[in-house]
Amino acid sequence: MRLPLLATTFLAAPALLAGCTRADAPSPNVAEQTAPVVATAAVAPAAPKPTFGTYGFDDAGMDRSIAPGDDFYGYANGTWAKTTPIPADKSNYGAFNLLDDLSKQRTREILDAAKADPNSKIGVAYSTYLDQAAIDSKGLAPIQPWLNQIKAAKTKAALAPLYAQADRNGVPVPFGSFVGQDDKNPEAYALNLFQGGLGMPDRDYYLSNDAKLAQTRAAYEKHLANVLTLAGEPDAAARAKAIVAFETKIAQAHWTRVESRDANKTYNKLTVAELRKLAPGFDFPAYFKGIGAPVDSVIVAQPSAVAGIAKLIQATPVPVLQDQLLVRSLDGFADVLPSAFDKEQFAFYGTTLSGTPEQEARWKRAVNFTTDAISDEVSQAYVAKYFPPETKAAADKLVKNVIEAMGRRIDQLDWMAPETKAKAHAKLAAFTPKIGYPDRWHDYSGLTITAGDALGNNIRANNWAHEDNVSKLGQPIRRWEWGMTPMEINAYANFGMVEIVFPAAILQPPFFDPNADPAVNYGGIGAVIGHELSHHFDDQGAKYNAEGRLTDWWTPADVAAFKARTDALVAQYDKYEPLPGKHVQGALTLGENVADLAGLTVAYDAYKASLGGQPAPVIDGTSGDQRFYLGWAQVWRRNYREANLQQRLLTDPHSPSEQRAWVVRNLDPWYSAFAPEPGAKLYLTPEQRVRIW
Repeated sequence: MRLPLLATTFLAAPALLAGCTRADAPSPNVAEQTAPVVATAAVAPAAPKPTFGTYGFDDAGMDRSIAPGDDFYGYANGTWAKTTPIPADKSNYGAFNLLDDLSKQRTREILDAAKADPNSKIGVAYSTYLDQAAIDSKGLAPIQPWLNQIKAAKTKAALAPLYAQADRNGVPVPFGSFVGQDDKNPEAYALNLFQGGLGMPDRDYYLSNDAKLAQTRAAYEKHLANVLTLAGEPDAAARAKAIVAFETKIAQAHWTRVESRDANKTYNKLTVAELRKLAPGFDFPAYFKGIGAPVDSVIVAQPSAVAGIAKLIQATPVPVLQDQLLVRSLDGFADVLPSAFDKEQFAFYGTTLSGTPEQEARWKRAVNFTTDAISDEVSQAYVAKYFPPETKAAADKLVKNVIEAMGRRIDQLDWMAPETKAKAHAKLAAFTPKIGYPDRWHDYSGLTITAGDALGNNIRANNWAHEDNVSKLGQPIRRWEWGMTPMEINAYANFGMVEIVFPAAILQPPFFDPNADPAVNYGGIGAVIGHELSHHFDDQGAKYNAEGRLTDWWTPADVAAFKARTDALVAQYDKYEPLPGKHVQGALTLGENVADLAGLTVAYDAYKASLGGQPAPVIDGTSGDQRFYLGWAQVWRRNYREANLQQRLLTDPHSPSEQRAWVVRNLDPWYSAFAPEPGAKLYLTPEQRVRIW
């Protein structure tokens, strides 16, 4: 999926992370002297132990009753999966969540210390968000001016300026917009416009005949009615029904997620005059002026959907459009409104949609809010305390080794033309790896944070982020800017920037442990690096050249050979059925599956090269190759609640964790390492194995 700033990410979005060279861990013990040998002689410090197991892998979590050829995920993680409950405040739980909890705890300590300084923006924002009693005491008074502004827009002519202000405030409107690199002119910024307008995660929630999704639709309508009732609005049930009817029509106009991930189909540069002709039902010039981007042209991702939504806006009564904005505002700011709104918002979006029984503790959400609102001030404090230079140096070396391995892979391809290989090498040479944290930070001097004004802080932070984004128009590309904070347990590839980015917090066990066996690290963080690197050569990333420009640079024969291989991967993943009757969407998850396959392939080559021609040691009865693949499986430990897994199967461009671990069935060295028998569930004949890079 192409994001406003990030071309693609390693993980499924929202909710994802446990400790590496842990800055908060005790120092290694020093062995005691045993006998009075020479007075000046001391025993050397004991070698530091890895966080997991004896060599970096938690073998206690394995289930050896499962044959690796039947279920490699279960073999590596089965006991862990059976014995690890999902915490009540989570929709899923695994290695990522463990690290995320650690990041939150560390950030909390930073913010707790900042509370003592009345001049600290992050301290004031954090403490103000934490004070739910003060928020409750004010009722709806803080948001009432904005609600009144919505209610005052009684004509269609007033809608475009109103939507623009909603956009600035961070309230979703039927169209999404952002300023980002122009895919076909990567040295310039452009305004992008894309479909929006749904209160549920995907069009299928409105249109599918699935019985559980029908129940979710009914719960959504009830939720909207509850929100309107809490706000003191009359006729809540009828008004909620009208909102759902409006959004159902929007869903019918929407492109599917598979269609929306095609970089060529979603690049449609139109003049504003052409856009007005395409979608005459909405005053786009007034909207663009209102968001601070009075442009002459715009890149439209889904033209037919945008036209359809504009037509629906023109045909829909103004009170319904107002009501949609009302509920979006009350839901969007629910955590800084009276607790009744917060609880109602979580009841639907947390429990109904994701199956999560309990809301996160207020302090965790305060950490999230402050980190989102004033990201770089929190980030600077975090990296100063928790990201040692030696970790960055080790990661730099791993990245270099994986990039070199990718170069060797390109040379060995039998399906790519020599001229295309030369261009692929040029692209590889153009990569910018970013490790840990940015080398430049945003300036928040223009952002006002006020003690006791939680809603105002939220809206002002959203306005600051909006202004910062639209201010890029006409300016040089910010190659220093990151799309994630150092505290995120994630990584991403940005096609336009020709970069791969690894935040500090992912450089921890089980992904990377300086005290672990190298095989486990290459199977963990090495495969993550390979994953992000190979995204630039997946079915979408391969459309961007060494300059980050969306263009055709492969020969037609290369494209056909590549598509034949990726079609086989689509078919392989389409067969997986994580829930009864619910399959992985091979076409939706293709980019991530290609990156998993290629990333693991390249990381294995890098690991073998790192041995310098020497055999890997046998440790606890495991070979180096076995430890490499076990390291890969370990990072995908995750238990899901059913509702969360169902949502991911509909919306997530990543396959579920179990199926991500199964990608090994396409790799010849895995067969040598674990000797699965023909007839085993994961077994593929050599001819059936998908080989791309």
